[in-house]
Amino acid sequence: MNQSHLNFIKADILIVDDTPMNLRLLSTMLSDQGYEVRQAINGKMALTAVQTCPPSLILLDIMMPDIDGYEVCSFLKNDPQTADIPIIFLSALDDVLDKVKAFKVGGVDYITKPFEFEEILARVKNQLALKDAKSKLSTLNSQLEKRVEQRKKQLEVANAKLLEMALHDPLTGLPNRRFLMEQLEQSLNRAKQDSQSQFAVLFLDCDRFKVVNDSLGHLVGDELLIALSRRLETLLNPDDILARLGGDEFIILLKSIHHSQQVTQIANSILEALSQPFQLEGYEVFINTSIGIALWHPNYENPEHLLRDADNAVYKAKALGRGRYHIFDSTMHVAAINTLELETELHKAIKEQELVVYYQPIVVLNTGQIVGFEALVRWQHPTRGLISPHSFIPIAEEIGLIIPLGQWVLHQSCQQLQTWKKQNLVDDSFFVSVNLSARQLTQLNLNEQVDQIIHDTQINPQCLKLEITESSLMENPQIAIEILKKFKQRGIQLGIDDFGTGYSSLSYLHYFPLDTLKIDQSFVKQIDENSKHLGLVPIIINIAKILEMNVIAEGIETPTQLRQLLSLNCKLGQGYLFSRPVNAEEAIRLVSSNQWQNLIP
Repeated sequence: MNQSHLNFIKADILIVDDTPMNLRLLSTMLSDQGYEVRQAINGKMALTAVQTCPPSLILLDIMMPDIDGYEVCSFLKNDPQTADIPIIFLSALDDVLDKVKAFKVGGVDYITKPFEFEEILARVKNQLALKDAKSKLSTLNSQLEKRVEQRKKQLEVANAKLLEMALHDPLTGLPNRRFLMEQLEQSLNRAKQDSQSQFAVLFLDCDRFKVVNDSLGHLVGDELLIALSRRLETLLNPDDILARLGGDEFIILLKSIHHSQQVTQIANSILEALSQPFQLEGYEVFINTSIGIALWHPNYENPEHLLRDADNAVYKAKALGRGRYHIFDSTMHVAAINTLELETELHKAIKEQELVVYYQPIVVLNTGQIVGFEALVRWQHPTRGLISPHSFIPIAEEIGLIIPLGQWVLHQSCQQLQTWKKQNLVDDSFFVSVNLSARQLTQLNLNEQVDQIIHDTQINPQCLKLEITESSLMENPQIAIEILKKFKQRGIQLGIDDFGTGYSSLSYLHYFPLDTLKIDQSFVKQIDENSKHLGLVPIIINIAKILEMNVIAEGIETPTQLRQLLSLNCKLGQGYLFSRPVNAEEAIRLVSSNQWQNLIP
């Protein structure tokens, strides 16, 4: 409400004060503003005046001879006829407790004497404006009550529509997660009461939806989801529930099943139906789905657990090759819990130095001499014992710990090699080979991190070899080339790990500043006495020769493999034939023992 309007609110104001001068001054001031003013010099007179004709507002002194202001206010507030009259206290009392008491008995404001006229005018106007607003609100409320009554039926219809929207997916019209959870709860309750009332949950995750969405656009992606929904509906009974969780994830609740074969039959029919193309906006689109199945059993108490297990099963189906179904079993839940526990414990392991570096010898194949080690991390768990990297490295990559873990392994390996060199246990050409993960290659400051480790450990950069997997290099080859060039400028050796298992282009391989190709152990294992079973090994060795690179064969386990590799002119190798990865103490003992000469043919 604006200021000009406040000035025209007509009001009857009662001033209660036992000081005549205050009465006179306040009366003159308020009268000049156009207000009707009445006066009372004590509490009794004030109560009489109010009962005779209730004023619009009361300015009330506290300290008066007969009845003080607190009592007058309490009396008026306890009377329904006068309870709504705003009372502003005027007092020389400036203590906080006095003010608190004034507000407790019902005062709306408190002005301390000596007062300023402008302050009193402003507060009076504010309270009168508030009272006027309350009066208007009361009138409006009465009018609104009538309108609300008129629109009650309209709102009931709207609420019903909103409920429908709240329970269904706006794109496909299918039930949503909320509706599904209610239905799952009902199915659980029925199954508890009747063990014959069995049901199953199918979790569907489309395998190629993102490709369609990214290549053909979101509109086509939406059309695909709608068409997929309609096709799935034709495969189900009327009582079954098809719901969309979001994105390309769907849930099917089969409310009544008699055996698991019934569920797998439906799963197969879904896979078959979705293998057929969709005609969308002039495009023929193919898509398949992975299905996770959770069958009801008496141990289920919570609908969320059914979804959780079906979700675990769908991830298993994807891991097994996609476009298939997988039925959840309890071992999967145990595995998921175990993975979660390992995640938590891995954080702790890095902080509490439970990780150790093991070393596998890299050997000159025609002499048996050890020329370097590959550094491999192990986890010395306090209760599980020694944990292999296959169990925790994928977890570290998934939760982002692979970067600090990789830095730690690099630092420890460089420090250990420098310690051996200072002790004259290895010569100046001896090297240590450390793996870099794909995540580490994405770090903008990777070169600076390695420089810092070299500086801290004082290792000769030429004695450090960094190994990168073929697939990691090809994720972003241009960036990888720049990073590797900087390493090469520092004298660091570079190699491709697991060569032949990725998808590198030979044209790109030529541009990578590499020193070594490492033949993956999967190729080495195929080697036997028959020259026809050498696979890609001769080709990889020839590629390395053309590109003027060294070759290391990993996974050598038999004398036959060693002989064949020597015949192919492979210079270096590693594997269980020579030694498993061992701790630092055992590793340096192997260097001095030179125990493999008898293996050389």
